[in-house]
Amino acid sequence: MWKWEAEGQAKAVVVIIHSAFEHHEWYAWLIEKLRTEGYTVIMGDLPGHGKNLKYAKLHDEDIAEYLEFIKKLMQNALVYQLPVFMLGHGLGATLAIQFLKKNTMECAGVILTSPWMNLKKTANLLTNAMTSLGTIPSGKKISLKIDKKLLTSNNEGYQEMSDHIPYHSNVTVRWYKDVMNLMKNITSEKEGVLSLPILLISAKQDQITDPAVARNWLFHQNSTEIQYKEWQASCHNVYHDNEREEIFMYEKDFINNVIRSLGYII
Repeated sequence: MWKWEAEGQAKAVVVIIHSAFEHHEWYAWLIEKLRTEGYTVIMGDLPGHGKNLKYAKLHDEDIAEYLEFIKKLMQNALVYQLPVFMLGHGLGATLAIQFLKKNTMECAGVILTSPWMNLKKTANLLTNAMTSLGTIPSGKKISLKIDKKLLTSNNEGYQEMSDHIPYHSNVTVRWYKDVMNLMKNITSEKEGVLSLPILLISAKQDQITDPAVARNWLFHQNSTEIQYKEWQASCHNVYHDNEREEIFMYEKDFINNVIRSLGYII
């Protein structure tokens, strides 16, 4: 877990939750942008990610492990006694939703980018085998085939994701089933589960997850402050793609508006 203090007087704390197969170094650009705008940032690598991945050949972490780690991030953020925002990307956004279902009082608002709610890339993965997944050993390796080239069309952004830490989307059958069940449970809930301010960012060129499913979920939430924006020229990893400057400005305005509504002068 790492902390990056805001330049000058901090206005809020932002807890970042990365997506599957990533790590915190991919978010260097976003972290610096947040710091210079007056936000303290707290982030860490999800269990089984980052440097820990050097010793693992595939992902087999429990959803509960991820949620417990997010709880620790939030506990550290609340120490600052400032408004706390969660920013989750990809699977990290889906995990943020799951966490906030029971912990909304701790969070001033949430930003969700490209949340995993229906995976396009794996829609046909193991289609013929899905009915028999229960008979396949839970530890069996499968590949989701989520290549970095699917994440961005921007060469500079692609280079930012190229580093010394191995990248792969190899998972166990158990991990895959758990994540699929998580997405299914969230999207099938008939009543909204979140009442805090929500900003959901989708990418029109996303080849990983379906923006339409995320949009439908958003407009069924209980929040009286909902914003949705779909960016036409961006791929899944919006912080490594063509419109990231504009996306950041959009997110900054959302955070500042929520802070003002809480009675803070910024």
